Amino acid sequence: MSIWNRIAARPYWPLIPFCLGVFIATADQTVVVTLLPDLLVDLEIGANELDRASWTITGYLIGFTAAMPFMGRTSDRIGRKFAFIAAMTLFMAGSAFVAVSIDIPIWLGGDDPSLNWTIAARVVQAIGGGAIIPIAIAAVGDLLPAGRQAVAFGIVGASAEAGGVIGPLWGGLLTEFASWEWAFWLNIPFGVLTLILVLRSRAGARRPVRIDWVGAVQFALTLSLLTAGLSRAGERDAWFFGLLAGSVVALVLLVVWHLRAPDPLIPRSLVRLRAFAAANAAHFLIGGALIIAMVTIPLMADTVLGKSPLEGGLRLLRLTAAIPVGAIAGGMLTQRYGARWPAITGLVLAAIGFYLMSRWGLDVSDPSMTIHLVITGAGFGFLISPITTAALRPATDDDRGAASSFVTMSRMVGMTVGLAAITAWGTTRFDSLVADAPAFSVDPAVQQEITRIAASAGLEVFQTFFLTAAVVCAIALIPVWAMSRRT
Repeated sequence: MSIWNRIAARPYWPLIPFCLGVFIATADQTVVVTLLPDLLVDLEIGANELDRASWTITGYLIGFTAAMPFMGRTSDRIGRKFAFIAAMTLFMAGSAFVAVSIDIPIWLGGDDPSLNWTIAARVVQAIGGGAIIPIAIAAVGDLLPAGRQAVAFGIVGASAEAGGVIGPLWGGLLTEFASWEWAFWLNIPFGVLTLILVLRSRAGARRPVRIDWVGAVQFALTLSLLTAGLSRAGERDAWFFGLLAGSVVALVLLVVWHLRAPDPLIPRSLVRLRAFAAANAAHFLIGGALIIAMVTIPLMADTVLGKSPLEGGLRLLRLTAAIPVGAIAGGMLTQRYGARWPAITGLVLAAIGFYLMSRWGLDVSDPSMTIHLVITGAGFGFLISPITTAALRPATDDDRGAASSFVTMSRMVGMTVGLAAITAWGTTRFDSLVADAPAFSVDPAVQQEITRIAASAGLEVFQTFFLTAAVVCAIALIPVWAMSRRT
């Protein structure tokens, strides 16, 4: 690196400890994907109980998202540095809790490991991990002048996306050469290194704001009921409708409290800002489109295309690896041209990529497949900085933590809702497409016809998923246009 580049990059050095923490926390979101088979063996859970096992992921998602607004507001009160230290400490404690969770029932005099302890440990870990990202985003305002913040948001976003990319690979290596517990034990030395670095940070200013404990509990309850209900979208049983009804009631109570509380969890001054509301609406839609890609790409490869799970993961990697690169580029463009046009560019790229993927057939191959995936991933990367900038730029210093937590959470909620939607609709649509398929037969010709119909139906469902994601990206252009008047 030249001397000029070193001088140009130096203002962003204070972000290093925060970005390292973000990387570790987001890697832990996805590391469990490759750890899950070995974890289930140790927990003595069979393939017919995967709905229970999925709560190791769902529980993490709930804790991760529910902690964001509370810890974001806490960082406004006690300072980013101390809030970050508290979140990282809780994350490390939760990591150790997960690593020993299968042994806890034995220590308590039981005979068999219990999944409930592992789920509880993942929730504790997620509360710390979920707080790290919005605190790091809010710290940008304390560490850098306004003219450099757009690139900084891109750097923080790139760190988060890079962690998500590395997580499954990291988990695969550890299960190959060690054991799944090491994925959580190693969080501790990395976390200690992060704490040592962040102690030198100057992002410690405290502000006289109040923390809305009642609103935080109501929000966590609403999100938990909604996520739990949507996780049963494929069942549509009494639990599904009961949990969704409970989430609606909890949401109404949350809104009523928000309107009457003297210092609500999300300050009313933020909600009234057009740019803030529009940025969060756009991020919600972006999350819904992103989860379609994350689920559909590997699933399509594993099923109708007949590829191995490894190949499915490698295809998704081509998309996710492009996101950090797009995040840096989007930050540089946002810093130079404002939030609107980089965000529009990102949405157009993502929509084009999804449309091209909706044209995939059973014979899709490289280089066109990789080009389509990279275009889509770069589009999502382009969106990180302009959306964050538009949401946080109008926020006051007192409200920056709350603003960063809410804009981060809006994408997570969009992903949750999007996942439930494609699960419910995809199952129904596939069943309708194969309704006229012949019944099982030992006749090879009939079996071949059944296979052909199933493959054709699956391909149509996946193509529709991609086309739907393209439409969602197009719809997101409306709030993106509204969130900033700067050209």
